[in-house]
Amino acid sequence: MQPTVPVALAPSAPAHVAIIMDGNGRWAKARGLPRAAGHQRGAEVVRDIVIACRDLGISYLTLYAFSSENWKRPVTEVDDLMGLLCLYLEKEVAELNRNGVRVRVIGDRSRLAGNVRALIADAEARTSGNRALTMILAVNYGGRSEIVHAARAIAEAVRAGRLAPAEITEDIFASYLDTVDVPDPDLLIRTSGERRMSNFLSWQSVYTELVFLDTLWPDFSRENLLAALDEYYHRERRYGASSFSG
Repeated sequence: MQPTVPVALAPSAPAHVAIIMDGNGRWAKARGLPRAAGHQRGAEVVRDIVIACRDLGISYLTLYAFSSENWKRPVTEVDDLMGLLCLYLEKEVAELNRNGVRVRVIGDRSRLAGNVRALIADAEARTSGNRALTMILAVNYGGRSEIVHAARAIAEAVRAGRLAPAEITEDIFASYLDTVDVPDPDLLIRTSGERRMSNFLSWQSVYTELVFLDTLWPDFSRENLLAALDEYYHRERRYGASSFSG
């Protein structure tokens, strides 16, 4: 599928795009390579897509890097993924900084190794002043877990007298989520042909436009991104309202 509307002539870019980067393992298997090779190639694709989103005027890009369910994978694969995350943070942050990209990480860091947490904190601190694009990495992230953690924090605030039950609104609840101060995603893309959310941004994506592509993540390109954006531009977002007047 190729874009039919030039981006320059299309409506303004979505403020927030989220991507479930799926298909690394299948890409590697099809080539007789170890799964780690697929993850490595997938990390290289991230570099191009981050810059493409910045150039297109997208303000936020959230990437599902490691889910809370991914711990169920073989230990060797988990180690490979964590090692790749560390390598990415070590090697790419300087370039991201030069390109005005802010790094932000969401998810439960308590289970991450100390060196991983340190690299995340360093990347966030070094890029905190950048405004061209905010790249959000979801690491050890699960949508349901995020909601539970927010509910616990609100319960503690009520018990401490800082918040009254009657004051709890959707906006208040959202302020306790990892994505506080980040707009809900306008567009969510999932690669590899799977058509499910996989516990990603459960609260934030209730009105997000979903685009599912058969392309495996290591083969994902700027052209695929433009095709997904083109589909997004042709949709009518009604947020529950009717498209008919009268």
